Amino acid sequence: MPTLTIHQRLDALLPKLQDTRLLSNRGIGNEIGFYIFDYDAEYEPLVQEYIEGLKSQLINPPSGVIFLEVNLYRTILEILQERKLLGRAFELEVNKGNAALAKTIAPLVRPEQVITHIQKQLQGDEQLVLMTGVGASWPLVRSHTILNNLHPILDKIPLVMFFPGSYDGHELRLFNTFKDDNYYRAFPLIPHNYVYEY
Repeated sequence: MPTLTIHQRLDALLPKLQDTRLLSNRGIGNEIGFYIFDYDAEYEPLVQEYIEGLKSQLINPPSGVIFLEVNLYRTILEILQERKLLGRAFELEVNKGNAALAKTIAPLVRPEQVITHIQKQLQGDEQLVLMTGVGASWPLVRSHTILNNLHPILDKIPLVMFFPGSYDGHELRLFNTFKDDNYYRAFPLIPHNYVYEY
């Protein structure tokens, strides 16, 4: 089967995210509606730019979708800011490097803190959650850990994670290099080489 280009896959996003079957979690059995849009990391700038346009299209009537964007990298910054540690974190990075920074702040951005921060952002009327900033937040935040911990919180709301790497329905491989972990509970949103009907 022919492989879809990144542009073809991005162009398929809007109708998929507006689809009532996705928004109502219909057609996927009893599984939680978590989806992954994976892409080669080289396309990160393109995907980020596309997401900005996608967000404004999603809210447009008549089929406007109420969504929350969760940027994992911004979430880390906001957690540090709330603890008044953001300035010190930047200083540590400059003076001691990324490894020292990661070691120091890792205990401050454990999965439970990230989940609590996400939970506070939910207003209760969301139809969809978009998760971005996955690559920038690594290795402090591991995407499979966040997804696992979000299941009880988003049991009725579909989530789409934009993942710079590969996902084959079983294994998340960040940047096509680092194995994040096996993760079996998400569906590929727009597969690379065929039309996907969930």
